Amino acid sequence: MPIKVAMIGAGSIGFTRKLVQDILTVPELEDTHFAFTDINRRNLDMVAQLARRDIAANRKPARLTATIDRRRALEGADFVFCMIRAGGLEAFQSDIDIPLQFGVDQCVGDTLCAGGIMYAQRSIPLLLDFCKDIREVGGRDCLFMNYSNPMAMNTWACNKYGGVNTLGLCHGVQGGWGQIAEALGIPMRELDVVCAGINHQTWFLSVKHRGVELTGKLLAAFEKHPVFSHTEKVRIDMLRRFGYYSTESNGHLSEYVPWYRKRPAEIKRWIKLGNWIDGETGGYLRICTEGRNWFEADFAQWLEEPAPEYTPANRSGEHGSYIIESRVTGRLYRGFFNVVNRGIIPNLPADCIVEAPGYVDGNGINMPLVGELPLACAATCNSSVQVQRMAMEAAVHGDLTLLKQAMLHDPLVGAVCNPPEIWQMADALLAAQAQWLPQYRREIPKARKRLAAEKPLGTNKSRGAARLRVKSVAELRRDARKA
Repeated sequence: MPIKVAMIGAGSIGFTRKLVQDILTVPELEDTHFAFTDINRRNLDMVAQLARRDIAANRKPARLTATIDRRRALEGADFVFCMIRAGGLEAFQSDIDIPLQFGVDQCVGDTLCAGGIMYAQRSIPLLLDFCKDIREVGGRDCLFMNYSNPMAMNTWACNKYGGVNTLGLCHGVQGGWGQIAEALGIPMRELDVVCAGINHQTWFLSVKHRGVELTGKLLAAFEKHPVFSHTEKVRIDMLRRFGYYSTESNGHLSEYVPWYRKRPAEIKRWIKLGNWIDGETGGYLRICTEGRNWFEADFAQWLEEPAPEYTPANRSGEHGSYIIESRVTGRLYRGFFNVVNRGIIPNLPADCIVEAPGYVDGNGINMPLVGELPLACAATCNSSVQVQRMAMEAAVHGDLTLLKQAMLHDPLVGAVCNPPEIWQMADALLAAQAQWLPQYRREIPKARKRLAAEKPLGTNKSRGAARLRVKSVAELRRDARKA
């Protein structure tokens, strides 16, 4: 029997097309039924049209249906992917701009800090609705694979309150692994790594080549690398002080800790503006906005381009297709997954979500014991975990006090703002995002009254210490021609 793979948020062009391609490179999965669903009919139809074209060009017998009826898409599904961005780019804009008024300068704002905390408030109620649908109409033993950030908070809520086996997937480990390979001058496939922690704060605890431990050689390798020595200053500084390299990009990592973005005059010292992921203010918002505009304007041109070839050589390193292959065929796959801790890392809370190495085969997903993290790594992760816990519970229960306490304890927010500023910033974010926060419907009118009565504290007029403007479609086309 063909398997059914449902994709929620399938209007996300990058993830959707690539996952379809990855799955259909596996001979046993060529007859998969893909069920796309999204709340945006236009984006859904465009991505479905592209994917159908790709499938037909590769002469695969797979079937694709697309519907805005989520329950219909989930009916009988064996595997479900979540790729949503709750609130879209409009809400994302306020995640960046409102905290900036209070001096909180974020590069990404989708995992921790003020933006990540608010993203969880919008996302978690939706994910719990998805879980309800999966329980009621999904296939037996359906596996829910979440790609949406904030990864740890979303996956935590689904496993604790959703009643569905939920796995969080991220490509951060593969990215860091590739950098280490390049810095050392050793092919990635020849390196054996053990990487563990929490999503986006995962540490390469061991890097071996032919049985020889190379972790102690990483600092010198990165310091002399002609590119990484300039683009990864935060990661290298933490490697220097902690002894271990972190998975996440310079821009991401800089906003999860209190040391690199708290003084505007110092931010440029730690980042580079060549690539959004290196730390620019609102960098991910800018690149997402440009990508959306490009897709909407040039969709017809995308259809005219040659379809990607569904070959093993073109299969990406995303875990999703390999997990499905292992579950269906029994072939063993080793990857890095976000799961409930349950003692995998003993010096992190047992109920939190950790990212650690695991194995998948026909019997399911198996997570070996990693052991304790080095104390400094554990301290950094534990600080974030407690913010995640409060923000997750706030999102589930609509608890405004807990939401504000999560922001109060966030490392970067706490380094920049005092308590009155944090309370007012949270009210401002609630008021701006009211349409996506049904669990706070009783609190939002009160927040608006407080904002009207109080002296404004968010008086920072800066657009950010290192902000670039969004390029027009014409400029993007010009850049593409140059490239």
